[in-house]
Amino acid sequence: MLDIRWIRENAQALDTALSKRGAEPLSQSLIELDERRRSIVQRLQDMQSRRNTASKEIGAALTQKNAELADKLKAEVAEIKVSLPAAEEEERELTAALNDALSRIPNLPLDDVPVGKDEHDNVVTRIVGEKPRWNHAAKEHFEIGEALGYMDFERAAKLSGSRFTVLTGPLARLERALGQFMVDLHTGEHGYTEVSSPLMVRDEAMFGTGQLPKFAEDLFRTIDGRWLIPTAEVTLTNLVSGDILEQEKLPLRFTALTPSFRSEAGSAGRDTRGMLRQHQFWKCELVSITDAESALDEHERMTACAEEVLKRLGLHFRTMTLCTGDMGFSSRKTYDIEVWLPGQDAFREISSCSVCGDFQGRRMNARYRGKEDKATRFVHTLNGSGTAVGRCLIAVLENYLNEDGSVTIPDALLPYMGGLKKIERAA
Repeated sequence: MLDIRWIRENAQALDTALSKRGAEPLSQSLIELDERRRSIVQRLQDMQSRRNTASKEIGAALTQKNAELADKLKAEVAEIKVSLPAAEEEERELTAALNDALSRIPNLPLDDVPVGKDEHDNVVTRIVGEKPRWNHAAKEHFEIGEALGYMDFERAAKLSGSRFTVLTGPLARLERALGQFMVDLHTGEHGYTEVSSPLMVRDEAMFGTGQLPKFAEDLFRTIDGRWLIPTAEVTLTNLVSGDILEQEKLPLRFTALTPSFRSEAGSAGRDTRGMLRQHQFWKCELVSITDAESALDEHERMTACAEEVLKRLGLHFRTMTLCTGDMGFSSRKTYDIEVWLPGQDAFREISSCSVCGDFQGRRMNARYRGKEDKATRFVHTLNGSGTAVGRCLIAVLENYLNEDGSVTIPDALLPYMGGLKKIERAA
């Protein structure tokens, strides 16, 4: 969420940044709305001040036995009391309108983010590893999983409808192994604190990380008004909501392995086969809470932590810098890590790591106290996938496929597979 005071002083900068995101200029309408709000606030303050002054003058007039003046002043106070509720309501409505308008403005991209319209304008930052070289044909993950007999979309549809999957036996274990491997890596070597947090949250938490109010259609809501988390970013980031932290204790680094729930409202017809785009999937989330000075370095560090997962699994991938038109709502800069999927003959996103500046900190009213000046400032936040478990499973299936249809377990996962080194067709 942006500061209206900053917008008043940097109107052209706001509109320029929004144009890079493909959005219309908003500074004029926001400033006009804020001027109306400020005008009614001043009017309220004047009315309240005059009421207080007149009340004191009534006492003085009565002391001086000036009944005519006292009656005149009483009438003035009574008129102010009648007018105040309407003015207060107008102030509440204008404040709510301004806050709603501000809450729907996306974060502003950093200067080094490439300007573009969509994913075609993203820029390759680095490429790691090489494509596997086989003599046999590549297959997509759903062909492999169904042929093995451990991936079932028909049963999932019977239970829940489309965009769900049932995994059984060694594939279910492989999914669990991947998640455990990621959490162990991030907690054991990367300094993240593991968190077990709720999967359902209140409106305030979704607002804090930017899902509400603009993206409600992408979410699932319970009948009692809570929301199923689309990512553990929501809970991990909101752990500091409303807090004032000490700068010397930053950064805070959290990780969680949780299911994520997404309606996929805008993805009709995309990735309808297989596990790539599901309503429910496991993800290992990374979140950092930092000060302003260390946020950009933390972004590079977080991205490297996510990349390390794929390196340990021996997977070929590339890291992309997203252009302004492809970034998420709360992000100032985003790296997408795309893993190579031989069955699709394409790179597909498996992790997205974003630095958000103080955008979410302002929405959550989460601050830190400076070491030197003791002034409070909004925290800077970062989030990333470390990584998406389902997509990682897809990558393992497609990259470790053998000619006979079996799938070799990557060495990094062997400690989690109970002695199983290869997944073969069910008997």
